[in-house]
Amino acid sequence: MVPGRFVPTLFGSALFGLALAAPATAADCKQSHAIYGDRDGGYELRFEPVGSASAATSNHFKVAVLKAGLLLDGIVMPAGEPARAMGLIMHNCPEGDATGEELRACTVWQGVVYAINRAGAVSEIPAETEPAAEHLLLPDFGPSLRASSAWGKGKAEADSWDSFTLKGCAA
Repeated sequence: MVPGRFVPTLFGSALFGLALAAPATAADCKQSHAIYGDRDGGYELRFEPVGSASAATSNHFKVAVLKAGLLLDGIVMPAGEPARAMGLIMHNCPEGDATGEELRACTVWQGVVYAINRAGAVSEIPAETEPAAEHLLLPDFGPSLRASSAWGKGKAEADSWDSFTLKGCAA
């Protein structure tokens, strides 16, 4: 495997239907095209353009649970006072208007999404048009996967770390 190059698994290539991603450095990859992986290669975060579909969200991404063959939906939006980059990862949420109870039932993880640069400085995740973050931190992501009832027991057989490293850039 070439360092810094995304090589899709059989599941990943069928799931995303994308060609190999280009090697990535934060400077030459926009956040909207960034691909991150956890340390053990069990989970990927693939960012995608938000476009004009939603003014309420700043970033969209998919989480591939590679060993379980699952694809989760993720969004980042400003929330709180002062506004911080709050992330939500969901599984099989209803389309359109949903009640708070329905959203809670399909939410796998929620929390602040932090960007970390090479020097270790922590900041908010970049906007989709800005250069990609070197690393992302999703506090308590791993424990939330194991505890979530949104996708049933046994789906998170592979633990995930809470940190993800930039490993590619979608074309």
